[in-house]
Amino acid sequence: MKIGSIHIYSHDGRRRDLLFHDGLNVITGRSSTGKSALSDIIEYCMGRSTFNIPEGVIQERVSWYAVLYAFDGEQVLVAKPTPGPGRASCSLAMVRRGAEVAVPDFADLVVNDDDDGVVGLLSRLLGIPENTTDVPMGHSRESYDVNIKHTFYYLFQKQTIVTNKDQLFYRQNEQHQPQTIKDTLPILLAESSRGRFSLESRLRTAQRELRLNSKLLDAARSVADTSEERAIGLYSEARAVGVLQADPPTGSGIVAKLREALAWQPTPIPEDDGRRVTELENDLVTLRKQRREIQRRFDAAEQYAKRADGFQTEAVEQHDRLTSIKALPVNKATGEWQWPFAEANLALGSPIAQMLLADLESLDREMKAVVGERPQLDAFLDEQRRELQTVGDQIRAKEVELSSAIAASEAILQLGNRNNAASRVVGRISLFLEHLLSDIELERLEKEHRRLKARVSDLEEKIGADASGERLASTMNNISMHMSGYIAALGGEFSQYPARLDLRNLTVAIDRPGRPIWMHRTGGGENHLAYHLAALLALHRFAVSQNKPLPRFLLIDQPTQVYFPSEVSYKAAGGSIEKTEEDADLEAVRRLFEVLYKFAREDAPNFQIIVTEHANLRNPWFQEALVEGPWTKPPALVPEDWPDLTELAD
Repeated sequence: MKIGSIHIYSHDGRRRDLLFHDGLNVITGRSSTGKSALSDIIEYCMGRSTFNIPEGVIQERVSWYAVLYAFDGEQVLVAKPTPGPGRASCSLAMVRRGAEVAVPDFADLVVNDDDDGVVGLLSRLLGIPENTTDVPMGHSRESYDVNIKHTFYYLFQKQTIVTNKDQLFYRQNEQHQPQTIKDTLPILLAESSRGRFSLESRLRTAQRELRLNSKLLDAARSVADTSEERAIGLYSEARAVGVLQADPPTGSGIVAKLREALAWQPTPIPEDDGRRVTELENDLVTLRKQRREIQRRFDAAEQYAKRADGFQTEAVEQHDRLTSIKALPVNKATGEWQWPFAEANLALGSPIAQMLLADLESLDREMKAVVGERPQLDAFLDEQRRELQTVGDQIRAKEVELSSAIAASEAILQLGNRNNAASRVVGRISLFLEHLLSDIELERLEKEHRRLKARVSDLEEKIGADASGERLASTMNNISMHMSGYIAALGGEFSQYPARLDLRNLTVAIDRPGRPIWMHRTGGGENHLAYHLAALLALHRFAVSQNKPLPRFLLIDQPTQVYFPSEVSYKAAGGSIEKTEEDADLEAVRRLFEVLYKFAREDAPNFQIIVTEHANLRNPWFQEALVEGPWTKPPALVPEDWPDLTELAD
C-alpha cells in the first residue's frame, strides 16, 4: 500500500492534485505553505475520525480531502468532507475501488461509507491477520481489532517527533498507546499467535490482580500486628473523654468494649468547667502553706534536737563526774551514806550545808531531765515527717488533678466542648473497627493470594511453551541487524556498537560493552534523528523483505532542521538551493537524503518515502525527487484564489 496521490477540493468546486511516485518524494518550500498538513490529510483519509488539519487557510478554504491508495493490482480512493462548523471530527467518507480509479470531480463527491468501512477495507487489502486483543472487563482499555490504524505509529515522523529523544514512534506519548504498540506490532509482523496474545493479556491482568491483592494482604497483616496496641490507645482516649468508664479488659475483650463505645450519645456537661481548675488551685495553695508550716516546725525541732544533743553530752559527762566523786552524801538508789571523808549526817543541818546539797540535787535533776526528754523529741520529729509526707502526697495528687483539668479545659476549648472531643474519639474507634479484619477475612485474602500466584505461574509456563515468543525475538534481532549501519550512514554516535529496537521500552538501545546506552541518554539532535530513522528504516526493510502487512510508505516532516545553525536559518532556506548551501551543514543534508534515496531504491525496492522540507539540493537525483517546485506563496498546498465560506456567502 502506497500513496498514489492527494487531492483537495475548494468550496466552489476546484481541485488541487499532488501526484507521488515510488522511491524518494520531496516537497520543499517556505513555512506555512501546508507541507506539514499532508500527514494529517493522509491519516484522516485512512479512517481516523479526529480532524487534525491545522486551523487557518486549509480548514477555511478546503471542503473535501481525498487520497488515492495504490495496492498490488488495485486502487482505493477515500474522500472525506471537512467537519461541519464547530465540530472536531467526521466519520463520513466516500470510497471508490478498482483496477484504476479516476479521481472524481467535485460534483461526484458523495458520502457512501464511514470510517469503520474504510478501516476494514484497507486492513483487509493490506493483509492484516484477523485478531482481537483480549482486555478483561472493568479495565480502562477495551478489546479491539488490530487494523490499519495500528500501523500509523510507523508511517509518520512529524516535526516534533523526528528528533525527540524521549519518543520514538508517532502517538507514543498518548495514554494507552505504548501498550497498544507492544500488543499490535508482533501481530503486524505475524510473529505473535492469537493464543499467545491472549495469554499475555491474561498474564498482565493476573499480575495486576496479584499486585493489588499483595497490597491488601500486607495492609491487613500490618493492621493485625498493631491492632492490640491501637485498641489499648483508643480505649485510653475513650476513658479520658468519658465515653468509657471501666478499666480496659485484657485480650480480645477490648475490641468488644470498643464496639460498645459506638453507642455513645452526647450528654449535657457543666457550663463552667473552669471552676474545677480554680478549686484545685486554691486547694494547692492551702496544702503548700500547710506544708511550709509543718516544715518550719520540723526544722525548729531538728535544730533543737541538734543543740540538745550537745547539751546532753555535756550533762552526761558532768553527771558521770559527779557520780564518780560521789558528790551527793547519800546514794538515792540504795539510801547508803557515801561520803568517805565525813561521818554520816555530819553537820548537814547547817544552812550552808543545806544550800550546797540543794544545788547538787538541782544539778542532778536537770541532767536526768535532759536525758528523759530525748524520746519525746524523737517522737515529735517522726510525727512531723509523717505529716510532711502526707501533705506532699496530697499536693502531688492535686497537681495531677490540676494538670488533667487544665488539659481537659484546653481540649474543650479546642474542640468546642467535651462532646466534640468524645465524638472525635468515637469516630476514630469506628474507623479502627471498620478496618479491623477478622481472622476469616485475613484467611480469605491469603487463599486468594495463593490462587493468584498459582495462576500467574501457570500463565508464565504456558507462554514459555509458546514458540511465538522465540519467533518474535528472532524477528526483532533481524530488524535490529541493520540499525547500526544506518546510524553510521547518518553520522550518529556509537555506530561501532550493535543497535537494537527495544520493543519493551519503545526506544533505541546501543549495546555498548559493560552497559547499554538508551536513546534518551544520548545528546544532540543529529544523534536522535539518526536513531529514529535507523529504527524505522530497519523495521520497514524487514516488512518489505518478509512481505509483512505494513504500508509501503514513510512520511518524514522536516528532518534536516538539525543540520542548520538555528530554526530561523532553517525556515529562511524556504526551498532555496542557495540558502541551503549557505546556511546548512551541506554534507550532512546530502548524506541524509542519499540514505533515504538508496533505501527506497536498493534496501526496500519501490518503497515510498515522502519528505516535507525547507532544504533543497542541486543534485540531479534530488531534483528528480521533487514532487513539485519549491512551495512559496503562491504556489502552496491551497491556491490563494480559493474562497472561504464567508466569501461565497457574500
